Amino acid sequence: MTLLVNHPQLAEVRERLRQNIVLRRLEPRAFDELESVLHIMDYRKGDTLLSQGAHEMEQYFVIDGILKRVVASSEGKEMILRFAKEYDMDTSYAAWKLRTPAPYSIRCVTKARVAKMPLPQWAGFLDAHPDLKDDFEYEVMFLMSEVMAHTITLHLLDAPGRVHRFMRKHPELTERVPKKELASYLNLSAETLSRLKHAGKI
Repeated sequence: MTLLVNHPQLAEVRERLRQNIVLRRLEPRAFDELESVLHIMDYRKGDTLLSQGAHEMEQYFVIDGILKRVVASSEGKEMILRFAKEYDMDTSYAAWKLRTPAPYSIRCVTKARVAKMPLPQWAGFLDAHPDLKDDFEYEVMFLMSEVMAHTITLHLLDAPGRVHRFMRKHPELTERVPKKELASYLNLSAETLSRLKHAGKI
């Protein structure tokens, strides 16, 4: 784990972060301030960034790769809530504000490079930059509404409808997310997903 300001690929990583959905409107002086506190971490496929039930939480900005947000039942059954790719972010900010444990895990679907910092430190940075805080909290609410829409979709749409919706909303992920992960996200078996594809229904 390396501070961004000390990273050997500083220019490349900085450029990618400047395009992040939350950080893209940040003033240069504020971004320079952020460089000294953001840590850059490289993860392997399957690594866990955040465990469900954790109390120590961090803010994540995806530089490369794909993350997934996963919730597990007490019986161990898992459901993928969303994917986050380059220029996206993920967080458990709402749970941290409510002082509740993390309600889901965040894991790597592929190998990934992520910029991160502890949520208390991120919250302090937000308080010092009100415009950024407005953008960030809007994104948090948008992600919550997207997760809700996804869970409703699983109940209302048939299998082809779920797949078509994903392809329409996330065409850039269709070929990048492994079939097993995509099937799980859509609450389908990998066999059903393959059958739909071979039948020309997707």
